[in-house]
Amino acid sequence: MHNEKVILITGASSGIGAATAEKVLEAGHKAVITARSTDKLNAIVERWGEDKVLAVTADVSILAEVTKVVNKANDKFGRIDVVFANAGTGVNSSGIENGDPNEWKTMLDVNINALLFTAKASLPSLRETQGHFIITSSIAGKISLKGSVYGASKWFAYGFGQNLAAEMAEWNGRCTILCPGMVNTPFFNEAKPNKLDPSDIANAVVFAISSDPRCDVREITLMPTK
Repeated sequence: MHNEKVILITGASSGIGAATAEKVLEAGHKAVITARSTDKLNAIVERWGEDKVLAVTADVSILAEVTKVVNKANDKFGRIDVVFANAGTGVNSSGIENGDPNEWKTMLDVNINALLFTAKASLPSLRETQGHFIITSSIAGKISLKGSVYGASKWFAYGFGQNLAAEMAEWNGRCTILCPGMVNTPFFNEAKPNKLDPSDIANAVVFAISSDPRCDVREITLMPTK
């Protein structure tokens, strides 16, 4: 395929990550998918074939494990063109005074450390291909939400993406920050059918990576119509 890309996706077992894997594969690209749910990853491989998809079970909040994913991707496909740092989670206890510090630590390990470690591990490969790094932030990372530690973690993701874009621009790399509103994913205990669908965010990823190399799509905000 002309302009075929190798795309590494974290948090790829469900929700936005799984939808993005489907969309990029439909578009003729190859995918490296990682998450902690081996069975769900393997189901994607079975659907598309090992020639198109590499699944690597990993906890990307651990630098050594995300480095392993990057190494396996390079071993199988010879390069990485795009990294979609999508892994994320939330908390059950809201607010600061009534919040649960143990939940905070788990969430920040995923929403912040995994993002940092994914960038740290993959940037040398992206430099070789003048590649593209994509971050799932949130509209919560652009507004004030009363007592929201989750929102604060997405402010970090948004600011980190801005700074990373400036660093990557030194070698013609591109960085895109996705800021969706509420998305109907397993993140919520109850379905949100009138909100964004994971495929909406997946379509934004395909749009960003399909843009001409002269065009760095720095930010995409998506909101539910209702």
